[in-house]
Amino acid sequence: MPDQIISQEGYDKLESELNCLSQVKRKEIAERIERAKELGDLSENAEYSEAKDAQALNEGRILELANTLKNVTVVDSHGSKDEVVMGSSVTVKTDSQEKKYTIVSFNEADPLEGKISNESPLGVAFVGKRKGQTVEVETPRGLVKYKIIKIE
Repeated sequence: MPDQIISQEGYDKLESELNCLSQVKRKEIAERIERAKELGDLSENAEYSEAKDAQALNEGRILELANTLKNVTVVDSHGSKDEVVMGSSVTVKTDSQEKKYTIVSFNEADPLEGKISNESPLGVAFVGKRKGQTVEVETPRGLVKYKIIKIE
């Protein structure tokens, strides 16, 4: 699988989460397990069972984050205003509406805030395009044309 690209901000966010989970949360869960062990019979100890479940989830997320961080390429998200790149804010016109999208990495996407992944159909269509160009994107409601009117 080829590396996924990510902005420095996205990378820092994942790295911060990994550090928190491995340095802080891991210790908190270990303390919960120790406290639960002191309560006696582990076979009927709900606190112990919940703490072990939390530990398994935490360790799984730590492995996932570590693997993701090893397999991403950090890109400069401060590109030119001439071409849509990672980090660009793109104002497009479709029908009679104007919409603004920011091209972000997979882990930063938040469509409700207008942040779309560079790997999404819209992101793929916009990246590499210039002001004035029109792109067509297949959406659930059919083919939609977007005219790029501004790149920031």
